[in-house]
Amino acid sequence: MLYERGNTMPKGSKELTDARKDEIVNACEKLYKTMSFKDITIKEIGAVTSFTRTSIYNYFETKEEIFLALLKREYEKLIESLNTLTEENVALSSEELASALARIFEERSLLLKLMTMNNYDMEACSRPENLAEFKESYGESLRALDRCFSKFTGYPKGEREELLYIFLPFVYGIYPYAEVTEKQRVAMTEAKVPFVYHSVYELTYNCVKNLLKGKGE
Repeated sequence: MLYERGNTMPKGSKELTDARKDEIVNACEKLYKTMSFKDITIKEIGAVTSFTRTSIYNYFETKEEIFLALLKREYEKLIESLNTLTEENVALSSEELASALARIFEERSLLLKLMTMNNYDMEACSRPENLAEFKESYGESLRALDRCFSKFTGYPKGEREELLYIFLPFVYGIYPYAEVTEKQRVAMTEAKVPFVYHSVYELTYNCVKNLLKGKGE
């Protein structure tokens, strides 16, 4: 497999290396707006960077590692938003908290898309050290969300864990319900499926509000 080849990173400053990685990840993000995960290749990514396909392998050994780096970056943006919510508010009612979290996830459509579509492939085809770095960001996102629930609900640790592990699987499934193609709409109509379409905001708001209501809020 490509991720077993053990390429050596080219010499240079960490800043330069990080900048080159960012350029590659940015190219991946750009392509993902119009192409599917399976259709994007290292060659396609190289075509919209200043790198050749061969030189990209100095930084990422598979396209999945590039996508994993993109997912890591999106988690870091989520962490920043959650921390800002927690730090800038003294208190929030259940409905205010539900609305604030809904706004945060509404702004992270790329994160939701990556989580839903390709998470397993990204992790399976990345080197252990890259996966560990990603898991650090993932773990911090859990802690940031837990701090948010802790501050605004006052629930003890056990109840917050229960809340998190109901909410998180829900988050992984938001995207397909909120982002529907015209082809999918037509198919649903022809199949006579009485599906009600909702936005990311609506789905997240209703989920959090009802979870908190279930806790006696």
